[in-house]
Amino acid sequence: MTTPSTNPTEYFDAFYRTQPADGSDVRSAGWDIGQAQPLVEELESAGAFGPRVLDAGCGTGENVLFLTTRGHRVTGIDGAPAAIEHARAKAALRGIEAEFAVADACELSGYDGQFDSVLDSGLFHTFGDADRSRYVAALHRVSVPGALVHILAVSAAAEPGPGPRRITEAELRESFATGWSIEELRPATMLGKLPGAEARTPIPAWLFSARRQG
Repeated sequence: MTTPSTNPTEYFDAFYRTQPADGSDVRSAGWDIGQAQPLVEELESAGAFGPRVLDAGCGTGENVLFLTTRGHRVTGIDGAPAAIEHARAKAALRGIEAEFAVADACELSGYDGQFDSVLDSGLFHTFGDADRSRYVAALHRVSVPGALVHILAVSAAAEPGPGPRRITEAELRESFATGWSIEELRPATMLGKLPGAEARTPIPAWLFSARRQG
C-alpha cells in the first residue's frame, strides 16, 4: 500500500469499503491483523496507559477493544467513516462497549484536555510534513500535562517499496522537539498482513514515547 499524497481519507475509506462491516477483518487492509499489536499489549502490561486513552487512527478498533477490556476508557478516532463502521461492528460482535468517532486527527475538535494517554499505531507514518506538524499540535492540545503519547511507526529500516512513508529517528525527534520530553525511542517490530496471506509479517518500526510538557 502506498500512502496517498491527496485525499487520504477517501483513499483509506476505499480499503474499508471492500467488504461489509460485519465484524470480520478487512482483508484488503494489511494493517488489520485481527488482534491488538503485540507492542500495544506489552505497553499495557508495563502500565504505560492511564485511565483515559485516545487511539488516533484506530482503524477497525483492535487496539481500542483490547485496551477497553483491560479497564481503560478509550476513544478511538479515524478519519475514514468506513473504518469506524467496521470498528463498531467488531465491538458489537464481541460484546464490548467501546467509544468510536469519525474525526480528523489533525484537528481533534472537541477533545481539548481530555486524555492522559495517546496511542498512535500506524498513523504518524501516513502524514506529510505539514500535516504532521498539525497532528502533533492537536495531540498536545487534547492531552493533559504529563500525558504520554506512544507511537508505533514504520521505520527507515523497512525495505524500500510500496507502503507507508519510512520514518527516521530524526523525524520523530524533530516533530516532538517543542512541548514534549522524549521518554523512549527504540527499534521495534509491528505486524502486518500481505494481500491474500494468513500469516502476519513483521515490519521494522519505531516505538516512540513522549510526555506532554506544560
